[in-house]
Amino acid sequence: MLSALRTAVDHSMNSELVDRSKHLTVKIPQRVNINKIQIKMSIYQTHYLWPRAYNYLWLMYLSALMVNFSCTMETKEPLPPKPNILLIMSDDLGWYDTGFNGNREIKTPNMDLLASQGVVFDRFYSASAVCSPTRASSITGRNPLRMNIPYANRGHLRIEEITLPEILKEIGYTTGHYGKWHLGTLTQNVTDANRGGREEFDQEYSIPTQHGYDEYFCTESKVPTYDPMVFPKNFMDGESKRFGWRSVSIKDSTENYATAYWVGRNQRESNNLQGDDSRVIMDRVIPFIENAVNSNKPFFSTVWFHTPHLPVVSDSLHRSFYRGMDLQEQIYFGTITAMDEQIGRLWDKINEVGAAENTLIFFCSDNGPEVQTPGSAGVFRERKRSLYEGGVRVPAFAIWKNNFDMGKRIDFPAVTSDYLPTILDILKFEYPDERPIDGVSLVPALEGRESSRDEPIGFICDPKISWVTDRYKLIADSDDENYELYDLLKDKSETHNILASNPEIAEKIKGDLSEWLHSVEASKRGIDYEDASR
Repeated sequence: MLSALRTAVDHSMNSELVDRSKHLTVKIPQRVNINKIQIKMSIYQTHYLWPRAYNYLWLMYLSALMVNFSCTMETKEPLPPKPNILLIMSDDLGWYDTGFNGNREIKTPNMDLLASQGVVFDRFYSASAVCSPTRASSITGRNPLRMNIPYANRGHLRIEEITLPEILKEIGYTTGHYGKWHLGTLTQNVTDANRGGREEFDQEYSIPTQHGYDEYFCTESKVPTYDPMVFPKNFMDGESKRFGWRSVSIKDSTENYATAYWVGRNQRESNNLQGDDSRVIMDRVIPFIENAVNSNKPFFSTVWFHTPHLPVVSDSLHRSFYRGMDLQEQIYFGTITAMDEQIGRLWDKINEVGAAENTLIFFCSDNGPEVQTPGSAGVFRERKRSLYEGGVRVPAFAIWKNNFDMGKRIDFPAVTSDYLPTILDILKFEYPDERPIDGVSLVPALEGRESSRDEPIGFICDPKISWVTDRYKLIADSDDENYELYDLLKDKSETHNILASNPEIAEKIKGDLSEWLHSVEASKRGIDYEDASR
């Protein structure tokens, strides 16, 4: 509006107006203030004095012009404030591990409440069947193989990638990342977690502030979900370093877990690292939100919990909610409930600071449940590391009060790569490059204007590849052999391979998958970055 107004004022008021019959040149300088238009006029006569009638008409013209500008400004509605945005992700949470997807054993009242106030996705996919690739897709809108992040603990987020926090920071957002990172190492100087500080992984160093985040509090990879920096020297019956243990009350009976929370380049956090890990994370998220609100700035944050990735650790309080179950279930379910409490705490804080009406939240898991755990994918086939539905179909919802319908479930196929184009669509902001992105905007689906997906979703997770359309899934070995075809609308458990009876459909999908794989390979070779540098 203001730019159009400035253009109109410049054109009408700062030009030389010539009355040919009177040989009169009038120059009208002007000054524009965003809040109030002030017009200062000085009239220079070059040949004749104005007759009174002409002078009167001229002033009437100027008055009408100013009234028109004033009316235009008053009737134009102000732009709505930019929404705050939270991308919350759990770690290895199965599709059936929440109450809002029908589980009646695991207590997740806070997630259930949020889901009931927003839109639940019945068919939401993680971009991969493992951790790191899914996280890369969430903030780039691209399949992770395009940036050569094929698996957990392999590759890193390249500096050339365009990320959501980078884009949002440019348009006034304050940005923060909290929890798990898993998109590169966080130190090159000390041994840390899976890869940090080891010479052979120096090239994998990639910290959040290199990708648009103002601040961060995160670990490279997994940690125990209670007292995240330590593990017990001795395990009791039913416990193990792989699966997890009861929380330890005697601190001198523990050892260092050989990982750290990082808050800056070569800066490790040493305070407030005891107790439930989800609470430790939320203790950093809440001040970030408070500071953003107090500064009157929109905020964007990725909150990536470690729960319920192994090793799971739960205290006696949260285990007591599952008294009567076996120990593994008590620990596993207890840590999920502890995470749920922190999501509730987050929502309470957002309400407390008056930001609930203008905060957009997306929640999902990074992949399906780990094998040999109490986690569940429900009716879906297989688990983490598999491209069958149980490995990539995950619990998910979106909430944005007064914008998305409350209490709605949709079966529109969505994926973590859709976050970036969806958020840019909401903000009416164009993606600033021509490189391919794999996600689509979910706004039409969330608003009920679309029920089917036109753009298929491609997956690559060794040893499988797959191509998911609105109806069908084609899945094969990574070497392009042993194809299977499933009708997901009729057979969501993938029990009937219909390839033999539908050869034409299979061939069409094969062709589309092959074309997409060639595009991904080109991106992996760096062609997207070459185009951007020209």
